[in-house]
Formats: sequence, C-alpha cells, structure tokens
Amino acid sequence: MPNIGAPELIVILLVALVVFGPRKLPELGKSLGHGLREFRKSTQGLREELTAGISTPDAPAAQVAVPAPVPARDVTPQA
Repeated sequence: MPNIGAPELIVILLVALVVFGPRKLPELGKSLGHGLREFRKSTQGLREELTAGISTPDAPAAQVAVPAPVPARDVTPQA
C-alpha cells in the first residue's frame, strides 16, 4: 500500500473542500472526530472486558447428572 505524502494530502483536502464547501467541512471533521472517539471508547471497553475475563479464574463446572443408557429393544421379526 503506497504512503500518502504531502502533495496527495493537499489534493484530497482540496477535493473535499470543493465537494463539501467551506461551511460543511468543519462540521464533517467534528462529526468524524466524535465517531472515532466513540469507536475508541467501545473498543477500549471490550478490551478491558476481555482482559478481565481472562485474568479471573473460571468457576468450577457444575456437575450434570447423566441418565443411565436405555437398553435397546430387540426388533427382530418373530416367525
């Protein structure tokens, strides 16, 4: 994947300025910042939850009573 340098970044910003206009561009940047912040918060919460789940020992498994097997019936035809 090629790196984006200064000339490419300037072209992208100019195209965004032409497409969205000078009044909408700051609003779009602000909403993008809020979205990224919320995404970071949610991923941080998930990361903390996973590390807390890994670090706590599991509780002993409850023993489940298994019923005795039922003997199979003889289904051979009688003559």
